[in-house]
Amino acid sequence: MLILTIRTDKPEAEIGLYEDRQEIAYKKWQAHRELSLTIHKKIKTLLKSQKKDWTDIEGVVCFRGPGSFTGLRIGLTLGNTLASGLNIPIVSTIGRNWLKKGLKKLQKGMNEKIALPKYGAPVHITKPKK
Repeated sequence: MLILTIRTDKPEAEIGLYEDRQEIAYKKWQAHRELSLTIHKKIKTLLKSQKKDWTDIEGVVCFRGPGSFTGLRIGLTLGNTLASGLNIPIVSTIGRNWLKKGLKKLQKGMNEKIALPKYGAPVHITKPKK
């Protein structure tokens, strides 16, 4: 089972490819405010390095937070979109061992269908001035 992992809660983004629980490729980069422009390219490059394609992905594990509001939205939206479009399972986890926990969840056949973020604090919404 080819699994894509996504972590986008901080300026340094991380993606990985795993065959079951075995890492086959991993990439970290300073995404900062360029995350939405770079993440698709980084995943495509990672897949290509393993002679794989988007359709080879069979599961997604996302870090759900806490962390950057925008970073989490981008990473989880990408994960949810891939899971929905490819009709594959998605799980999300938190904490230091997020990756190990997420891979175990997929191995057990879990599927959240929609991975939701955990921001770590209430979202601050500015009220309209009018």
